[in-house]
Amino acid sequence: MDNPGSIVLAQQKSLKKRVTVALLSVIGIYSFVYLQVDPITPLLTLPNVFLFFGENFFPPNFNGFSSYISLIVQTLLFAVVGTYISAVLSFVFGLLMAESINPIAPVRIAIRFIVSFIRNIPILVWASLLVYIFGIGNMVGLIALILATFGFLTRSYAEEMNNIADSKLEALKATGATPAQLLVHGIIPAFFPAWINWTFFSFEINIRASSILGMVGAGGIGIMIQTNIRLFKYQEAMALIIILVILVLLTEFCVNKLRKWIL
Repeated sequence: MDNPGSIVLAQQKSLKKRVTVALLSVIGIYSFVYLQVDPITPLLTLPNVFLFFGENFFPPNFNGFSSYISLIVQTLLFAVVGTYISAVLSFVFGLLMAESINPIAPVRIAIRFIVSFIRNIPILVWASLLVYIFGIGNMVGLIALILATFGFLTRSYAEEMNNIADSKLEALKATGATPAQLLVHGIIPAFFPAWINWTFFSFEINIRASSILGMVGAGGIGIMIQTNIRLFKYQEAMALIIILVILVLLTEFCVNKLRKWIL
């Protein structure tokens, strides 16, 4: 005979599942109704979308490739400089934010609040705000990239620093090591692999972000994609999109090779 307690527990779990499914269904239906979105329409227009792309975007026009080279280099350098500056700043702020390293709680809380605020603003919003402040230009894209990367890396670094074994740091403290010695002989060697992984990962993200920033007038290859689309030069835009995809894939390949070589 089944235990009455287990029967009641099973009924409660079943009820929770049904309530959860019902709530998710209501939220989903309400979202479609509120936004006046017909999910059938995109499916019906899908053949026209493919036809439009096929007729207008193909074959891609690479005739202007020589003029794109400076933009490709600019996009790469955006990612390099943005990642480099962010990695340095994030390391310092990561130390201040890590509970296992910084014992001063008010400082940790203040840093966490600042980093969370910066991190939760999307990069396109940063770029749009900075364009209004500084005007269109490369500096806007670079600052937006640094801010977005700083928020992401600082949190990642701080979490990795918190995962460093306390026993190793305590052993160093027991030997009378100074804070500088703790940093050099305890924290940095243990944190180095994570630092490489997160920084390289951030660099890959920044390559893609650099192209997006161009679409709001912040420089890079994205601004040429946007310009060509606005001028209905779809084949030129397609060539740039293909170049961008190849650039991202090559970057990922090189970064993976470099990561394996270092680690």
